[in-house]
Amino acid sequence: MKSRLLSAVAALALLSGAPVLAQTPSTPATAVAVPPLGFAKRTLANGLEVYTARDTSTSNVTVQVWYRVGSVDDPEGRSGFAHLFEHLMFKATKDFPDETFDRLTEDVGGNNNAFTSDDVTAYFQTIPANHLERLIFAEASRLSSLVVNEAVFESERDVVKEEYRQGVLAQPYGRLFSLFVPATIYQDSPYRRSTIGSIEDLDAATIEDVRRFHATYYRPDNAFLIVSGNFEPAQLDGWIDRYFAPIANPDRPLPDSTVAEPEPTGPREVTFHAPNVPLPAVVLAWPTVAYDHPDRIPLTVLDGILSTGESSRMYRSLVYEQQIAAQAASRPDFARKAGNLSAYAIMAGGETPETGIAAIAAEIARFRDTPVTEAELAEARNELVANALRSRETIEDRANVLGFALINTGDAAVADRELAALQAVTAADIQRVANRYLTPQRAVTIRYLNADDANPVSQQATGVTAPVTVADLAPVGRIFELLPEGQRAALPDTTDPVSPATPAVADFTLDNGLRVLVVEKTGLPLVSARLNFDAGSADEPAGKAGLAAMTAALLTQGTATRSAPQIATEIEQLGANLGAGAGPDFSNVYANAPANVFPQAVALMADLVRNPAFAAEELERQRDQTLDSLRVSLATPGPVAAQAAARVIYGDAAYGAPGSGTLTTLPALTREDVAGFHQRLYRPSDATLVFSGAITEAEARTLAQSAFGDWRAAGSATDTASTPAGSPLPPRVVVIDQPGAGQAAVTVALRGVSRTDADYFPLTLGNTLLGGSFTSRLNQEIRIKRGLSYGTRSSLGVRREDGLFTASAQTRNDAAVEVADLILAEIARLSTTRPTDQELTTRQAILTGAFGSQLETVDGLGGLVAGLALYDLPMSELSAYVGKVEAIDGAAVQSAFAEHLPVDRASLVIVGDASTFIEALRAKYPQVEVIPLTALNLDSAALQ
Repeated sequence: MKSRLLSAVAALALLSGAPVLAQTPSTPATAVAVPPLGFAKRTLANGLEVYTARDTSTSNVTVQVWYRVGSVDDPEGRSGFAHLFEHLMFKATKDFPDETFDRLTEDVGGNNNAFTSDDVTAYFQTIPANHLERLIFAEASRLSSLVVNEAVFESERDVVKEEYRQGVLAQPYGRLFSLFVPATIYQDSPYRRSTIGSIEDLDAATIEDVRRFHATYYRPDNAFLIVSGNFEPAQLDGWIDRYFAPIANPDRPLPDSTVAEPEPTGPREVTFHAPNVPLPAVVLAWPTVAYDHPDRIPLTVLDGILSTGESSRMYRSLVYEQQIAAQAASRPDFARKAGNLSAYAIMAGGETPETGIAAIAAEIARFRDTPVTEAELAEARNELVANALRSRETIEDRANVLGFALINTGDAAVADRELAALQAVTAADIQRVANRYLTPQRAVTIRYLNADDANPVSQQATGVTAPVTVADLAPVGRIFELLPEGQRAALPDTTDPVSPATPAVADFTLDNGLRVLVVEKTGLPLVSARLNFDAGSADEPAGKAGLAAMTAALLTQGTATRSAPQIATEIEQLGANLGAGAGPDFSNVYANAPANVFPQAVALMADLVRNPAFAAEELERQRDQTLDSLRVSLATPGPVAAQAAARVIYGDAAYGAPGSGTLTTLPALTREDVAGFHQRLYRPSDATLVFSGAITEAEARTLAQSAFGDWRAAGSATDTASTPAGSPLPPRVVVIDQPGAGQAAVTVALRGVSRTDADYFPLTLGNTLLGGSFTSRLNQEIRIKRGLSYGTRSSLGVRREDGLFTASAQTRNDAAVEVADLILAEIARLSTTRPTDQELTTRQAILTGAFGSQLETVDGLGGLVAGLALYDLPMSELSAYVGKVEAIDGAAVQSAFAEHLPVDRASLVIVGDASTFIEALRAKYPQVEVIPLTALNLDSAALQ
């Protein structure tokens, strides 16, 4: 996508206009109707299909263009071309310079992004409705007159290489899922090539190849234009006719990338090795069907029963009961011309691949040998209803659902028919497709292991044949250059703005001290609840890192009357999302469910909070899973840098300890530790319950009283840490050496401010300018100008006490010092110079636009309200937010950075292959500390 982030798109359009009855184990619920998408269609004379849906409840509009070109169309020897071109489409046209799309979207409070997968490259923007004409103009301009010059081509190719290193080489299982799985499953289909391609093919590309690729596939009859949001239909039609209709359609046919994938002739097995693989992994996969094949529907339901949620067969068997896997799931991939279903397990510590292979095979055999139960089918149906509601919450969501249906079937009505078809699936259907496709003779078995001297790193297959060759591409045609400023077509004017409305918040307190906040949102029948406690990792006793997170995780693993499997089953039967988590200062329990079953979801939520069992066997299970997950994260440069940075800034103070725990503290946690933490800190008088969505204040009051009104905490509360941030520490430069790392993670860290600090708003705006968006200064310097990283970011990291400010990027190892210098220079620039008025205006728009987007979803709205309550801020801050952002001036930003984030107090942490950069770094910082990853000790402020 744009984050230009590559997407492994496997989303399904599980939508219907038909009402569906959701059931709980005990009480039938009122039917909930999933509204139809409601898009109108028209086709221009040049073949462009246009789909529009008006929604006046929002102040925004989304514009999307979906092109029927993906990695399946990459020419032979040019894998990754479709994805590379996705990046280039954000550059100049004859009428506007590079990065204009970011100016037209982010700078006015909107956003833009894109993704590439096997069959599609899609571009989408959401902006304030009064900027719609400009986006229609801009999309037509890049379709018809894109500028591709040598400098842009080479820069974006370097960015894609960094994306490859970050997503494929630096991730422990990146090679497995991005490269080896598709290459092994498919035998002849071009789907066997990775969407991101290979370094070799990217290097082989020429600018002429790229221009020919655009001339071949970027044409009106190969695209769908989708517009959803607040617009006047006649006015929009006029703009589309003005800008898109004149674009001529080539008379040349599109190349045919179809290759019939042969039926398997027998089982196949292969083993791959890669560096820094902390736990072995296994994959069993089977070729299945294309997206529009009727058998996709029962295979989709089968997949839901196999691995959706903790009540699924794979999780229950491999993770919960046998405890042989740290993770276990399945991945259905139904593309336009072929498909597959894969099931994988990342094995638990000490387990062998053979154990995982046998366990997955046994679960698949159950589908073939025995019909699934009616309870499993009912659970799958309810999950589909809930997911259908969630997948159309926003105008962007609904356009996405339509786009996937169009790309995969060409039929918009599929999106509104599909859920009914899924509801009609029977146990016999599932058993039939299991016996047709998921047989041992059709199975592909993959083992993925750590490389060593005896087993060198497996290489990506290159030189793979493809149905399309460079010779099949259209001629270059006209080469466009950016016109002189006076000759460019002027950007259209904006229309009158539509202001977002902030809803009222009801606020009351139960007799037991529980504060309840309610914010009603009309529209879809979805409701969200958040129960927040003043209980975070800062409240953990010394040497008990991970206790807050473990306590939260165990809430869903058993109560006085429900076992962990029963809880998982009930959550999924309701179609709910329900869970818990902990941060530095707070813990929260959350629920999101369709309105018709929301009371049952809240009743379950209350049982989890009030009556947790904290069974010793569940603690052991959860601890082992957490340790395995920690081993995986400690093999990845980014997470290692983040955890080390906290220790560097806070030392031995409470905020310095890793919130997830460490390899030494987790095994030492006891049931008494967990139960004691819960008893001391999970108390109604120190909690806030937030309801948001399709719920009135009266309904919320009744529900809160019923679920929590008689709750009285046992025992007495204890004082929590008064200074979790500790005293400021001297800056450090730390290198954590990971030989063979695919990339280096570079993090600059400083002690920041609390959420209630007077400079919070100026620092927030300054952080957005520094690294809080794609158009930020860091991204401009490091990614766009130099191609040194796929993406950079910075975070203010506010907490109750002094927060953890970080600015970071991942880059190739030999560029780590250069990237560190660039980050430090940009932080310093904010302390020494005032942002321009233009920069302030655009950053203010980004912040207010993101705020408006949060208001559009029930979880986003609830999160805003809960965030104010957590920091004891008045609810009036919700309506005051925009005004406070717009009141910030450049002097305030400079002053705040100079006072709170001066670079002479900054620490630097780099995780990567030190052999490639340590001498250059030591020349700048003679005091640098070098710590081998194998010696890293996150229990200590010294890190070793």
